[in-house]
Amino acid sequence: MTWLRNVRERLHTHPAWVRLMLSLSVIGPGLVTANADNDPGGITTYSTVGATFGYDMLWGLILVTISLVVIQEMAARLGTVTGRGLADLIREEFGVKMAFLAMLTLLLANLATTASEFAGMAASLEIFGVPRWVTIPITAVVVWWSVTAGSYRRLERIFLILAGAFITYILSGLLIRPDWGMVLRQAVVPRFHWTPSFMLLFVGMVGTTITPWMQFYLQASVVDKGLTVQDLHYVRWDVTIGSLWSDLVSFFIIVTTAATLFPHGIHIQTAEDAARALEPFAGAYATILFAVGLFAAGFLAAAILPLSTAYALSEAFGFERSVNRSWKEAPVFFWLFTSILGIGALLPLIPGLSLVRMMLFAQDVNGFLLPVILIFMLRLVNNRRLMGTHTNGPVYNVIVWVTVLFLVLLTLVLLGSTILPLGR
Repeated sequence: MTWLRNVRERLHTHPAWVRLMLSLSVIGPGLVTANADNDPGGITTYSTVGATFGYDMLWGLILVTISLVVIQEMAARLGTVTGRGLADLIREEFGVKMAFLAMLTLLLANLATTASEFAGMAASLEIFGVPRWVTIPITAVVVWWSVTAGSYRRLERIFLILAGAFITYILSGLLIRPDWGMVLRQAVVPRFHWTPSFMLLFVGMVGTTITPWMQFYLQASVVDKGLTVQDLHYVRWDVTIGSLWSDLVSFFIIVTTAATLFPHGIHIQTAEDAARALEPFAGAYATILFAVGLFAAGFLAAAILPLSTAYALSEAFGFERSVNRSWKEAPVFFWLFTSILGIGALLPLIPGLSLVRMMLFAQDVNGFLLPVILIFMLRLVNNRRLMGTHTNGPVYNVIVWVTVLFLVLLTLVLLGSTILPLGR
């Protein structure tokens, strides 16, 4: 890409402050990907964590954040070094059958999650009296136009503006003035409940913080933006800042509901429930901020989820894919995006369909499938033929394998608890 090549050339010929400003143009994929993960489903999960168990899972979020930084860096490094997306590499290195299995599970999870994004946007505006049959069609058209009518560079700017809207959750958390001493203590002192409800929610929290689609989208967007191994230093900063910002927002969502809803025994099913329930304890401003953040989260994720699926499916089966292409150049890519977006927008309008169950199903499926995707990534990133000198170091491998084994163990314990109940 010409503009990116010009940036690289100018980075070496200007003063430090100019180089800093120019390097910011390389940043984007990591920040967008991590923040898109704080979607309505994620916000619901974090809100449920706080409302149901108070601050007891904060320590888990801290550990998951470390894993998130490492895994996102791996995905970005795979993209910058190989110049290819994750689905493309899985197909070539592990065969078409494995690629098909990975794509099928990704498609099912992403369809359910995309529906929850539109449901979340509709719910956020229903707080202000706007019906969902108005919100969903309009936002679907705007999302579709935003992705299909421009370049990756313009699209990324829109995504970054939306990511900035998540500051509303931090402001909402500050408004309630929690006991910060207790918050910080619970964040570093592990507390684990050996009950199915705690473990299922813990798996859901991990599954919504580190999702399979994130790795496919991040790697594809790094390639689509034209980033190479020359940009690896800036890409690492991008994914680190993005991951930390994303989980700081998640941290404040848990704190907000733990400080207000948990002491009063108020249980919620959706992020909309959480927003409405905040008002008696934190005032109308907290509710408004929570609702604004929910809409921005839904809009961002409603674009990213179908886009990540279109990238992955097109890569896996060898079709042209890029938002920088025209419809004529990449018809399969754009039709996949349009179809997934359309189905995701229609599902919340079906009377009687339980969007809460669909959303929680998608989060838990993400948690169960994540180990499989991470094993693919570990094998790829440690392949010297592909990565040369940019393979994983021992620390990275240990962190990711511990994440994989923990998820597998937690899943097995959870399944075993259905046979031998561990408690309520």
